[in-house]
Amino acid sequence: MISAADRRHAVELINEARANGARLAPACEVLNLSARTYQRWTVDGGVREDQRPLAKRARPANALTPEEERAILAACHRPAFASLPPEQIVARLLDEEQTYLGSVSSFYRVLHRHGQMTRRGRAKAPVRRPRPTTFHATAPNQLWAWDCTWLPGPVKGLFFYLVMILDVYSRKVVGWEVFEAESAEHAAQVIRRAVLGEGLIDQPLVLHADNGSPFKAATLRETLHALQITPSYSRPRVSNDNAFAEALFRTCKYVPDYPSSGFESLRAARRWVDGFVRWYNSEHRHSAIRFVTPDERHRGADRAILARRHQLNLAAREKNPARWSGKTRNWDPIEVVSLNPERTPENTPAKLAT
Repeated sequence: MISAADRRHAVELINEARANGARLAPACEVLNLSARTYQRWTVDGGVREDQRPLAKRARPANALTPEEERAILAACHRPAFASLPPEQIVARLLDEEQTYLGSVSSFYRVLHRHGQMTRRGRAKAPVRRPRPTTFHATAPNQLWAWDCTWLPGPVKGLFFYLVMILDVYSRKVVGWEVFEAESAEHAAQVIRRAVLGEGLIDQPLVLHADNGSPFKAATLRETLHALQITPSYSRPRVSNDNAFAEALFRTCKYVPDYPSSGFESLRAARRWVDGFVRWYNSEHRHSAIRFVTPDERHRGADRAILARRHQLNLAAREKNPARWSGKTRNWDPIEVVSLNPERTPENTPAKLAT
């Protein structure tokens, strides 16, 4: 339904176009209107408002009478039915009293009309959890993500606790440690080491984690506050909100030499993780950062490497253009990495593959 103000504005535009020589039908078509609609709006010389809201409509033959509505409300207000939804009330009336007051949809319409569509019973209404705040990184050490996982021990039921911190921009593992148990103090220890190792004392930083209890404990929050780190958290039971850390752990547990049968000791687990982190940071060419290593991107060497690859591709195409159907491969550096970007038609989810 078009408002009166919009109608008047449309008529003014059409009249102006006609005064400048345009015909009625093409002028109306520009505004997605028909000439008949324009004529109907201006039949009295002015601009008529929409008459549909003012129309007097006959009462439907199947409408509930006031007495029937009061009977439905009275049934819903009975103590025995006070916590039941309309579906159960209708069924119980049919079974216990052989009474039909109305359909389930009629019950809902009556309750809605009288402002009584509240949640019935003691169950709390579901809470919509908003997406985590979107953060963007344009350089290393602006945005980190961390998580924990369990490593199998020497016997069934015994596990070691691995914590790893990932720089979202460069994908470099900036901190890690393996412990015998899960605790907030262990997590705080890892973050302090990472901050010292990267030389980030008194530098603002965003640290994203899931909703695990160690990452939300009061002792860890105090540590983050002291280090000027802004915490960010995923929604409960939504692993995609911490996809960077999840992808890192997948790579960790799918490398060929991962000891799926278990680690002999805590020392053995730490030794293996140390080797994995060295390989991941300095040798692993990461698909999400144009197949450079995290170390190369972290120290800014990726731009020269990607520029050299681009020049080699151009030279190869120049040498044998018949083998190239279009442009060479895109070796442009990834300028911005976003954590939990907003989904819009213009963008697509960030690539998180490893």
